[in-house]
Amino acid sequence: MSALLSLRGLRKEYRPGEPVLRDIRLDFSAAEHGGVTAIIGPSGTGKSTLIRCINRLVDPTAGEILFQGVDLAQLQGKALREARCRIGMVFQEYNLVERLSVIENILCGRLGVMPWWRALLRRFEPQDIDRAFELMQAVGLPEDFASRRADALSGGQRQRVGIARALMQAPQLILADEPTSSLDPKTSVEIMELLTEVSLRRRVPVLINIHNVELAKRYASRIIGMARGEVVFDGSPLALQDHHLKAIYGAEGWLP
Repeated sequence: MSALLSLRGLRKEYRPGEPVLRDIRLDFSAAEHGGVTAIIGPSGTGKSTLIRCINRLVDPTAGEILFQGVDLAQLQGKALREARCRIGMVFQEYNLVERLSVIENILCGRLGVMPWWRALLRRFEPQDIDRAFELMQAVGLPEDFASRRADALSGGQRQRVGIARALMQAPQLILADEPTSSLDPKTSVEIMELLTEVSLRRRVPVLINIHNVELAKRYASRIIGMARGEVVFDGSPLALQDHHLKAIYGAEGWLP
């Protein structure tokens, strides 16, 4: 099966000689039915850096990021902006425009493909507005939330807006950078259920960086374990055993 995304020798150094990512090699298939891949590992091991390198929010030091056969690491300007339009992003801290309404935040997912003057004036096409309302319903937000300001929402509601905004791009891949870390346990489950449903129903692969191992095992079809900037496990949730977790997190007595 062809790869939607391939990482080849991906390396990132914020300081010379101190790699955060060490020559990562991974493939993510263009599966017709979507699916969630979870990246787990301790803080500081490079999970967020890996996610952010893929869509070039962070520039890699070396290596290739082949998305649909094109090396994103080599793109600049308009070509990079166009490539990013095919990759949705869900953030830990939501990254919403607080003073804008829910519907306006969702419509921001179209900014990358709109003429600049329409974006400046927030003059959205009628079909885009209709789609934004459809996506509100799809992520579980009532229609009467459309005019509410983002800063009046709960954390879970904000994350639903963030997911709808990512879907507004009609992406071929969704990246989620710790989307549950600011949420309570119940809401975290709801957001993971939503991301899984979105992935399977819309046939869009989701690559998620997550701290909660149990949530990863419950919802992901593939788990990638990282330690010290390297991939030390890559397999199914059923294959993830205690000795793998010790290799990922260290044998510090935290396992039963």
